[in-house]
Amino acid sequence: MADEHGRKWDRCLADTAVKTVTGLGVGIMFSVLFFKRRTWPVSLGSGLGLGMGYANCQHDFRSPYLIHGRVVKDQ
Repeated sequence: MADEHGRKWDRCLADTAVKTVTGLGVGIMFSVLFFKRRTWPVSLGSGLGLGMGYANCQHDFRSPYLIHGRVVKDQ
């Protein structure tokens, strides 16, 4: 069980990092192309990515019997 808990943490941190960096990149792109180099699109994009990663982690940890969409049988 501890091994699965470690895997969940790894997936959680990796997913949050990817979503935050992607949101940051999209925010930079929108800032440069559409908003005359303002900083709020960058903050908004990275905040949205961080929030999505947090929500996914919260869902993953609150459903302890789901492993990649499969139900674990008790023995």
